[in-house]
Amino acid sequence: MGSLGQGTWLNRNVNFRMPVWRFFVVFSWCLIPACRSAADHSAADAALVFPDDRTASADFHAGMETLTRSIMEDILSPPVAGRVYAYASLAGWETWCAATSSEGSLLPRLPEAKPLPPPPEDIDAAVASMQAFLSTAKALVFTEDFLAAFEREWLNGLPGEEAIASSRAYGQLAAEHIIRYAQSDRYPQTRTMTKHPEPEDPGSWSPTPPLFMGGLEPHWNKLRPFTLDSASQFAPPTHLPYSDAPNSPFMALVKEVHETAANLTPEQEAIARFWDCNPYVTEEQAHLMPGIKKITPGGHWMAIAGHAARQSRMDYPSTLRAYTLTAIALHDAFISCWDEKYRSNLVRPETVINRSMDPNWKPLLETPPFPEYPSGHSVVSSSATQVLTQLFGPDFAFTDSTELQFGLQPRSFSSFEHAAREASLSRLYGGIHYKPAVELGVVQGMQVGRHVWQKLSAPSETPEVAIP
Repeated sequence: MGSLGQGTWLNRNVNFRMPVWRFFVVFSWCLIPACRSAADHSAADAALVFPDDRTASADFHAGMETLTRSIMEDILSPPVAGRVYAYASLAGWETWCAATSSEGSLLPRLPEAKPLPPPPEDIDAAVASMQAFLSTAKALVFTEDFLAAFEREWLNGLPGEEAIASSRAYGQLAAEHIIRYAQSDRYPQTRTMTKHPEPEDPGSWSPTPPLFMGGLEPHWNKLRPFTLDSASQFAPPTHLPYSDAPNSPFMALVKEVHETAANLTPEQEAIARFWDCNPYVTEEQAHLMPGIKKITPGGHWMAIAGHAARQSRMDYPSTLRAYTLTAIALHDAFISCWDEKYRSNLVRPETVINRSMDPNWKPLLETPPFPEYPSGHSVVSSSATQVLTQLFGPDFAFTDSTELQFGLQPRSFSSFEHAAREASLSRLYGGIHYKPAVELGVVQGMQVGRHVWQKLSAPSETPEVAIP
């Protein structure tokens, strides 16, 4: 299947009306190793070391971290990354349920899904589910190297190949089943659909510096959701109408972004940078603009889910389920959010400020290449939070060190909601969203996340935890 075309951050929608020198800078990224992750390949390979207290849960955490590394290497866009996490996690969870005859399979509750084939007797459920996860993940990313290296290391610690052969064979069979299910979600068809059209008026979104890329994933709302009745089920209210009149309500929002950026406290700047989660950030160095590969918003929340599972000492099936429900909440949130983004097609603050206030102004964070309303991080963070709060409780305090690999200090939170609200505000502090996109994005994400939990949680898990 792969994640080529618009699935990658550096995609075919780059607007080449940019200056000629910038064209050659962008083109050079395909020819020289200007892109870099937080760690280079040798360091990443060295990280494939299992903990001394190795358990099935620890193995799966390491596998998920390796998937995140692969997603970063491919520079997958946030929606595509969310899809990869969802199907790979689902494969692991469903294989466990089938191999153990456990209740909790999600497939009967998912649209167009068919149950897995029955497993042979006496297989190792953990081995089978890990194999299903890895095989599905490898099918959904472009670069398999990290996952393949992890798989080899994982196998080194298992009993002889002959003893686990049937378990791995069933895991592979289950993966193929989930991969076929993924192929029917209309993602492949969107790879050949039309590009996002040129802006029709001053209030419409247009490509932003420094790459002036075309809009990413304009047809994401055509994908099959896991739980939503439609992509527009939880559409937010219509945004304020665009107006460039100096005293208009819309220009008041623009001025708020400009003034906030001009008066950031050190704490607000730290918040903005911590939650940046831009898969590809450029750095100007003389006449070059090398890029840094970073984690996506979904990847950040999958890391938080993993941290919570470790902190709670969850067993293997509980760990699988936490990852899977979080990933599905993220995936459906991206569908809901992107549906509104391309319906509203609202211009970004950077474009309006450069056009009407300050031609040299730059936001603290690099503006992502898609329309403004609503804030994607606000929607997906709030959606993931609903599931995580149900799983771990409304007062689950934790310290998030996800961004340490990018040189950013850990931040501590009193709850998942605390973290999600900070992630949402980071978009205003970073200068890439107006306040309504943040505030209404939170509401939209909460609605999506609660819906996911209601659809996929077991009856015994209700009533739900009250979340303000």
